[in-house]
Amino acid sequence: MAAKPTPADGLAAVEQWFAAQGWQPAPFQRRAWQAFRAGRSGLIHASTGSGKTLAAWLGPVSRALEQSAATSGLRILWITPLRALAADTAGHLQASATALGLDWKVETRTGDTSASVRARQRRKLPQALVTTPESLSVLLSYRNAADSFAHLDAVIVDEWHELLGSKRGVQLQLCLAWLRALKPELVVWGLSATLGNLDEAMAVLLGEAAEPGERISARADEADDKPLTIRGLCPANVERFPWAGHLGLGQLDGVLDYLQQGHTSLLFTNTRSQAELWFEAILRARIDWLTQLGLHHGSIDRGLRKRIEEGLRQGDFRCVVCTSSLDLGVDFSPVDRVVQVGSPKGVARLMQRAGRSGHQPGAASEILCVPSHAFELVEIAAARRAWAAGRVEARRPPRLSLDVLVQHLVTLAAGPGFTADEAYAQARSTHAFAGLERALFDWCLMFITQGGPVLEHYPQFQRVVAQDGRFSVEDTGIARRHRLAIGTITSDAQIQVRFMKGGSLGSIEETFIARLKPGDVFLFTGRALELVKVRDLVAYVRVAKTRRHSVPRWYGGRLPLSTELADSVLEILEEVQAGEYADPEVQAIAPVLELQKRQSALPGRQQLLIEHCRSREGEHLFLYPFAGRLAHEGLAALLAWRLGQRLPATFSLSVNDYGLELLSTARLPELTEADWRGLLNPQQLLDDLLAALNASELARRQFRDIARISGLVFQGYPGRGKTDRQLQASSGLLYDTLQRHDPEHRLLAQASREVLEEQLDIQRLRAVLERAEGQTLKLMGLERFSPLAFPLWVERQRNRISTEGWRERVQRMIVSLEQHAERKARKKR
Repeated sequence: MAAKPTPADGLAAVEQWFAAQGWQPAPFQRRAWQAFRAGRSGLIHASTGSGKTLAAWLGPVSRALEQSAATSGLRILWITPLRALAADTAGHLQASATALGLDWKVETRTGDTSASVRARQRRKLPQALVTTPESLSVLLSYRNAADSFAHLDAVIVDEWHELLGSKRGVQLQLCLAWLRALKPELVVWGLSATLGNLDEAMAVLLGEAAEPGERISARADEADDKPLTIRGLCPANVERFPWAGHLGLGQLDGVLDYLQQGHTSLLFTNTRSQAELWFEAILRARIDWLTQLGLHHGSIDRGLRKRIEEGLRQGDFRCVVCTSSLDLGVDFSPVDRVVQVGSPKGVARLMQRAGRSGHQPGAASEILCVPSHAFELVEIAAARRAWAAGRVEARRPPRLSLDVLVQHLVTLAAGPGFTADEAYAQARSTHAFAGLERALFDWCLMFITQGGPVLEHYPQFQRVVAQDGRFSVEDTGIARRHRLAIGTITSDAQIQVRFMKGGSLGSIEETFIARLKPGDVFLFTGRALELVKVRDLVAYVRVAKTRRHSVPRWYGGRLPLSTELADSVLEILEEVQAGEYADPEVQAIAPVLELQKRQSALPGRQQLLIEHCRSREGEHLFLYPFAGRLAHEGLAALLAWRLGQRLPATFSLSVNDYGLELLSTARLPELTEADWRGLLNPQQLLDDLLAALNASELARRQFRDIARISGLVFQGYPGRGKTDRQLQASSGLLYDTLQRHDPEHRLLAQASREVLEEQLDIQRLRAVLERAEGQTLKLMGLERFSPLAFPLWVERQRNRISTEGWRERVQRMIVSLEQHAERKARKKR
């Protein structure tokens, strides 16, 4: 251990330590250290692997090195979005502090921390604590919270961009507001990688009443720019009528060649289902890599994932197939290659994953993108252009999430307690609740003390007691249940997967297991498993003798195409319409795009393409706004409803990221441009959309998550949790009761708002309609499906016919369309 520096030379000690490692501090790191020492708060923006962690950590460390008296109590709180990152982060922080001679203890506190350690930490916290937003809330729920944080100097929020756009970010904002009220001089820093709204992100983190923060960007230093190569794996032959999902594994040989050339690679997929399939395919093709292949996703047992992570650090793996579970934070220096299977759907996501390679300051990053269908080649080229132009997605922070606010109020009531005025002032100091009116806050107080007019006769909803103007939880049972329920992460209920004789493999969502019967085979953790029985939220399995299997489909696998990426795609299509093929990926897909031009047209930023054709199924209408799947779902429902008001017809709907299909069995009259202008009018959007959808049922399902977060339903004790069906039944009964007897209930309104904002992306939908007002409408009547229309037809077949049936039908349709295209080409010749 190095000798402790004398006072006033903390920064010199840091510089000497860097030099001893053979490193040179980056300019942005030095600026961050100086800013912290000056008592300023702010945001550090740097690409993955550029040294953000040391930029944030060594400022407080350098200050502590200069203090002659030994420090005790919690000084630095480090927030991480993933508990899986906590131990790795704490290890790095502890190693650097120890090497510099600082006698600090760095510990973690997450859901994985043992009960004995948590009990010790409640009595005395270490000098530095790495934790999650949820575990921070738990710490605030104890009576001694003010004493625990009395010596706190700074809060550092790692991967702030991952929290910013979610309710977890709202939860953290409220916790920070309480800490600032306790410690007005508190310094707060956020660390963010790629993000499009950095100034807003910093303002949200620092709060409404804060002094202007300091944004430190590594990209401002030319020397700190991280070299990045993005290229697509172009197939030798591209079908002129592509469809989603058929191309990916067909490029396995090219992927294997790429992996063979590297030392350690990460192969990212967008879903856990894809990860299972790619792991199996690579293993079958290269059985000699058996001990050098790994599989990592969030449903695999934590112990297995930790072994994979440690093997990555040691360079033991040639390739690990993974999902977003390895997007963040964990430092795997041996990784020199990254593969992305399927479109990343956004520029920031692609950059985050590319940064996993060359995860060291100054090292180059490279990513190979493997399209899962031909049109994704254009997305790859578009992502490269968007990154070069600095067009990166913003993450918009939620506002007025009342379920999170009432949870936080019960947390404080279980802990130190609060008065109405101080809690209201703290809430108003956050970005999330800056517009909170006092009447709405008073409703929240009534909700946690009385339950509201419908629930006031049920004692379990009277969780908080107000005495002499101070709100607190007096019932220890209520406090205990509340601590178990703290958090805003919601997903489908999980079923643990275990061998009949052996250990745990991980967890699968209940909705998938519910569709299986004993004897069915499914693919999980790279193995074909046979379901034996389900008992008490545990699925017991054994290794299957057959390789025929289904693949679990997990919640949250649908990522919409981002606005930034979609605009770049349309920009490229405009160039192609003019005959320009500037990118190698676009050149590879030229036969498809040329056929689209001959049979129809290409959409663009100034042109909305609308196609109409007839088949034996009926009348098909295709639109291509390129606004992402969620907005297209809302738009398809809206257009179907508006058409239904004019015509006696019903419609089947199909959507993807590029466009939508409306199919009617009734014969439709020819729709003129004036007709389409009326159908695409943004006026009355909200009323028409609510009329078009079963909005009440959508809100009813959304209310399940709100009810859990707000404490209306309890998910159950560990090991005795409620099933997804039980939770939906409990929350559904509450929703119906409140809808009938208290229709103005604030949480009902929140459920409806979240359905529109999150599930239907109404802001983007409105932007599509407003953009259409200024666009040229290109109306094309077709004899057969165009290359852009065909994937939408396939999507509908996939959702209504058995696996063998729809694949056979797709192949027959491809043959028919190719024959039609050839006949048209011969006639022109």
